[in-house]
Amino acid sequence: MTLKKLKISPLSSKIMRTEILAGLTVALALVPEAIAFAFVAGVDPLVGLYAAFMVGLITSTFGGRPGMISGATGGLAVVMVHLVSEHGVEYLFAAVILMGVIQIIIGLLKLGKFVRMIPHSVMLGFVNGLAIVIFIAQLAQFKVADTGGKLVWMTGSNLYIMLGLVALTMIIIYTAKKFIKSVPAPLIAIIIVTILVGVFGIQTKTVGDIASVGGGLPKFGIPMVPLTLETLKIILPHSLIFAIIGLIESLMTLTLVDEITETKGDGNKECLGQGFANLVTGFFGGMGGCAMIGQSMINVESGARRRLSGISAGLFLLGFILFGAALIEIIPIAVLVGVMFVVSISTFEWSSFRIAKSIPKSDLCIIILVSVVTVFVDLAIAVISGVIVASLVFAWEKGKRIDIDKHMEGNTRIYALRGALFFGSVRNFIDAFDTANDAKDVVIDFSHARIFDHSAIEAINTVTAKYKKNGKTIHLRNLSTDCFAFIQGSKDIMEVNIIC
Repeated sequence: MTLKKLKISPLSSKIMRTEILAGLTVALALVPEAIAFAFVAGVDPLVGLYAAFMVGLITSTFGGRPGMISGATGGLAVVMVHLVSEHGVEYLFAAVILMGVIQIIIGLLKLGKFVRMIPHSVMLGFVNGLAIVIFIAQLAQFKVADTGGKLVWMTGSNLYIMLGLVALTMIIIYTAKKFIKSVPAPLIAIIIVTILVGVFGIQTKTVGDIASVGGGLPKFGIPMVPLTLETLKIILPHSLIFAIIGLIESLMTLTLVDEITETKGDGNKECLGQGFANLVTGFFGGMGGCAMIGQSMINVESGARRRLSGISAGLFLLGFILFGAALIEIIPIAVLVGVMFVVSISTFEWSSFRIAKSIPKSDLCIIILVSVVTVFVDLAIAVISGVIVASLVFAWEKGKRIDIDKHMEGNTRIYALRGALFFGSVRNFIDAFDTANDAKDVVIDFSHARIFDHSAIEAINTVTAKYKKNGKTIHLRNLSTDCFAFIQGSKDIMEVNIIC
């Protein structure tokens, strides 16, 4: 599929309504997520809410992918726990600031383009794994505190009410999608179910039961940590991990939104926007963040395609914190769980099952590997593992495709190569030569072959040394310009005659 560059037409009243309502829906879905991730990281709920507001607003304004939503995420929260528990929240703020600086540097170096090196099989695994993570994350809402304060699974009427409200929410969303286009279906579900719970006095867990949403404006402050080399040693490793996880999740989400909207975002600009957002957030008491695939899917499926939706979401979230806490706190958790279940279902690539029999087994294994590692370990490790395995599979397959045709031209033995000579194929290359019993004069013809790395040069050098030991000469013929330059650059380690 060819992706078009983003072309933004003037805002009409209809587009503005779609964008703003999508932003409102996203903001409502952000509240429990931000609070939950703050608890995971071991910080105050407002630290998560401030991060969701600031990262979402700034990244939507300056990032490279209109329509994508950013905020406090679980992927970052789980790796923040150690730093907070060992050194305190002020060190977290300092690490988030440094995280932002690192991401800005990555953006300035234009390294965001390397997301294109992620294979489609890894992308499928990432999407499927994240869909499962979104689903599993909602299961925590089916727990309540017992008399001793320990969280236990709901039972009896509490469980049935929760399940009923979740099911009702999902039914409303799927129904509204078919008949109502002017208002996002999740927003309709949130309003209807909240009103029904209030009118009928249904006793169920609400946002207010998790934590208070109200607070003031975030205040600027330099993190209260010693400005010493020791502090840098503490926060730098964490900041690097935060930056890498944040950018991987964001760039993968950007690619997904690109495919859904059939437009092309700017990965390097997204790195800069996210870096600036985290830099600012650290100074204002936020836990930092990155792109959120769940909320991005809610936004895109609500029809939003512009920066206005993300900006609106951030401003609505700030409004909830400052003025609307009482209204937000009466929203049943069940309705937000239902929204996220729908997101999980729509995010999962169900086509994976359909294509399982038609794609190479190696690709299927990579999809499963990335999905499993995303669920049980970590998103960044999952993607890196998938890319490594895909690269090794590629090298193995390419290595098997080095063909060598042997024939004589007078008293000269000709070896005509076809394929790529690199670390994966050098063993087959070396084994093809019978140096002891070969002709006195040997030519390797590279008309249909290419030299790619130092392993290839070393293999040629090994073969050369064997022929020299037997008093014979080897020549290279029909090297391409780039291969010739490669060989010339390494001629100090080779003993070979080159014939162009």
